[in-house]
Amino acid sequence: MKKLNLAIIGQGRSGRSIHGAFLLSELNPYFDVKYVVDAYAPAREYAKNAYVGCKTFESYQELFDCKDIDLVVNASYSQQHYPITKDLLLHGFNVLVEKPFARTRYECDELIELAKEKNLLLAVFQQTLLSPYYLYAKDVIASGKLGRVRQISLRANGFFRRWDWQTLQKNCAGGLYNTGPHSIGQALGFLDFDPRTRVVYSELDSLMTSGDSDDYAKLILKAPDKPLIDLEVISSDAYNDFNIRIIGSRGTFQCTAGAYKMTYYIDEENEARPLIEESLRDENATPLYCKENLIKHVEEGEIDRSRGDGRADLYEDIYYALTEGKPMRVRPEMAAQVISVISSVHADNPLPVKYI
Repeated sequence: MKKLNLAIIGQGRSGRSIHGAFLLSELNPYFDVKYVVDAYAPAREYAKNAYVGCKTFESYQELFDCKDIDLVVNASYSQQHYPITKDLLLHGFNVLVEKPFARTRYECDELIELAKEKNLLLAVFQQTLLSPYYLYAKDVIASGKLGRVRQISLRANGFFRRWDWQTLQKNCAGGLYNTGPHSIGQALGFLDFDPRTRVVYSELDSLMTSGDSDDYAKLILKAPDKPLIDLEVISSDAYNDFNIRIIGSRGTFQCTAGAYKMTYYIDEENEARPLIEESLRDENATPLYCKENLIKHVEEGEIDRSRGDGRADLYEDIYYALTEGKPMRVRPEMAAQVISVISSVHADNPLPVKYI
């Protein structure tokens, strides 16, 4: 397998600790890091040592003279995702852009059309759509063990405070733009990315953040003939114990990124209970409550994370899209629908802008 040449814009937590860490790992037989861009000199110095043989630049525009780049990873600040990605596409580069894809659906659609016009690859780093726990949850639904799925709850909660650039609305930041794309993407995936999906309820608030963006988000999504989606992105939840919970007509599934548990019953193993409209009483006329010992099945175990959190699979898809023209499982149109949800929630729940 011949490796392709890659450039990374940004050596912050995403560019260095997420993309960089993967690209330096044994899970990456796909790309060599040839160029790194960062305005911060110590970050460029780190890159020279970490990515052996790479060349560093202070400005991403310096990449325009490099003719051997197969893919540019845009891990810049969130508010820069759209303009930098647009500039890269206009200069003929294939791009993997970090989430959030952009601030608005209009910006997303513009980038998608531009990539098509230029015959370039455009991908969005929504790797959790390929994460093992999410794919396992989808397999459970497909198995039918839970019966008819009525509700799916997703939690991206924790107990922490932030006071950095990602707490400012002007930076296209906050919990919903920063963390939300992952769980919203999964929510839309459970709904088959149905274009009829609507946000039927939402609230945003600022509870623990030092900035003016949201760190409390509650959403309910609905599409015709699909399960109700109950979604939270909250930074003041000290007792969150799951990422995905699925409630069906025959049982419940719950998982974190690393483990799952499920309880369900099978119709044929349990006596049918025809409706009795009268009050239940025993032979002594003692009132009875509906009570039975269901034959239940309980399953639990660990999620196979040998290939990581979806990064390896997303980069693999990009590699084969570039080398063999294979379709990617995570398409930019999916990420654009995520931004439709986020921007509509912000429009319905405007927070005071305190920092310009």
